[in-house]
Amino acid sequence: MTLHVTNTLTGEKEPFEPNDPDDVLLYYCGLTVSDPAHLGHARGWVHVDVMHRWLAHLGYDVRHVENFTDVNEKIVARAGDPELGADEAAVAEHYIADVLADMRGLNLKRAEVYPRVSEHVPKIVDLVETLVEKGYAYEADGSVYFDVTRFEEYGKLSNQRVEDIEEQGDPDELGEKRHPADFALWKADGVAPDAVHEHRKADHPGDDGETPSGQTWDSPWGEGRPGWHIECSAMAMTHLDSSIDIHVGGQDLVFPHHENEIAQSEAATGQQFAKYWLHVRLLETKAEKMSSSLGNFTTVGDALESEGANVVRMFLLSTAYHNEAVYSDETLAEARERWERLERGYRTAVKACDSVDARTTADDRDLRNTVDRARREFTEGMNDDFNTREATTALLELVGAVNRHVDDHDEYDYRGLREAVETFDELGGDVLGFQFRGETDGSAEVAGELVELVLSVRAAEREAGNYERADELRDELEAIGVTVEDTDDGATFRL
Repeated sequence: MTLHVTNTLTGEKEPFEPNDPDDVLLYYCGLTVSDPAHLGHARGWVHVDVMHRWLAHLGYDVRHVENFTDVNEKIVARAGDPELGADEAAVAEHYIADVLADMRGLNLKRAEVYPRVSEHVPKIVDLVETLVEKGYAYEADGSVYFDVTRFEEYGKLSNQRVEDIEEQGDPDELGEKRHPADFALWKADGVAPDAVHEHRKADHPGDDGETPSGQTWDSPWGEGRPGWHIECSAMAMTHLDSSIDIHVGGQDLVFPHHENEIAQSEAATGQQFAKYWLHVRLLETKAEKMSSSLGNFTTVGDALESEGANVVRMFLLSTAYHNEAVYSDETLAEARERWERLERGYRTAVKACDSVDARTTADDRDLRNTVDRARREFTEGMNDDFNTREATTALLELVGAVNRHVDDHDEYDYRGLREAVETFDELGGDVLGFQFRGETDGSAEVAGELVELVLSVRAAEREAGNYERADELRDELEAIGVTVEDTDDGATFRL
């Protein structure tokens, strides 16, 4: 089975055929850096990361670009907070640093580039000028708008007709536009004070003097700022090509953002902008989408600190990107159990493979057949629109075969176990991005010995009646990722 993807543009699951048989051009609409990243954002990141990894596994050279939107009224609204920075650029830098740390914490492959809007304003101006010259855009009081009535295919992504779209953009733009559905490519002047106050947090320290208006740039139409939609077209075409293979984004971006990207890009170039449009379903919690504006989110940093990258990745990958995903104590617990089962299976396979009981002459058909079946089912799942739920399930079935083999045999099938370990490493590690720790890893052994030493000191403190100090040692261990459990037979721990 070849890779098939569900294309929002056609509404069909289609065989994946890139423009170049060897290369894949992939663009992902990145984060507007006005708040800490939450698990809803991480869902998109991790699924795009696995798309990248699977395409590379299939032999493609993947050029993956993901932008940062660092020019936005929500960012301006954060300016002046002593913890964030005095102006729009400083606030954006603060949150970009946090996002990059979150990405590395999640073990994401690096994109080829992470372009920022502020670095591409000349490219944006050039693209807007092209649209004006071709008659698809018009200037009004220093702003420039795209004329949706001039692009005959407008609405083809979201399946809407122009006459049914009542309005888009800010209401105060309506008087300048020829059609209510026209959208801004360039906005005159800076951000209006009303817009800044609309997006201000309740705990913002307040204004000292004038309300910030954000960065502005010179243009043929006067001083101003780029519109939201034009930025992604300019950055995608700058760093990839005028026609790309895959454009990925959140489901909430189908309209207006991605619809407008298509219109302005194809109007400017006369070429199809993106062949396949893939949309990640939003993460829900308590029947609402997880959102910064709703305040119902768990930050990526907090999730990594409490659960670790492997559990977070398992949680996000336990549901295919195109299916509904819910964040709750129950779904998180399921992900934790699935990861711990997978890691225990991996460690069991490594330990048995490297033991003196592993024999060249042993041959367990069940184990070897399950390795082959796991690889086949993993591949079928990933080729079926990147179905990570099926892929993780295939690896967990292999865990069951490894456990049965070790439990039922005194002499182990070395070749079967080696193939199992390689399957975990290749498919679980290289493709799904999990980080396994085998029992034979030297650093893990040393870490375990050090924890045992600390626990022996803790036991001595408890025997001496120094319970407060014993509790402090337990808390310090848990702070660095060591879970301690007191039992009747003494303390046990898990890294």
